[in-house]
Amino acid sequence: MTGVPQVDFALDTYECIVLYPGAAGRALPPETVQRLQSEHAEHVQALQRRGIILVSGSVDGPARNPDPPIGFGLARTGSVEDVRSVMEADPAVQAGLYRVDVMTFLCPAGSLEFPLAKTES
Repeated sequence: MTGVPQVDFALDTYECIVLYPGAAGRALPPETVQRLQSEHAEHVQALQRRGIILVSGSVDGPARNPDPPIGFGLARTGSVEDVRSVMEADPAVQAGLYRVDVMTFLCPAGSLEFPLAKTES
């Protein structure tokens, strides 16, 4: 991994999921958008139940560019590519309503907790 900060404390590594409006979204009929949003929510909830996504939600705020982020999530699988793959399988991403980017997120070890995330038995 490139760009790992040199610090004198341990870091936890996550996969950061950022969701943006997709190019096709503006052209889709409202009923299609509603159906895809529902399918997207089901897809993300299934990933959370499987323990892939730890937390996810919408981003609300002023637009700072033509395509501001609209969603954010964190996963902890050890593979940006694996998370990208399961997010690209999202029906709303496949239809172009959303586009997704996945990158590495680093923070001080132990600084985040996910009480609603599936725990391994």
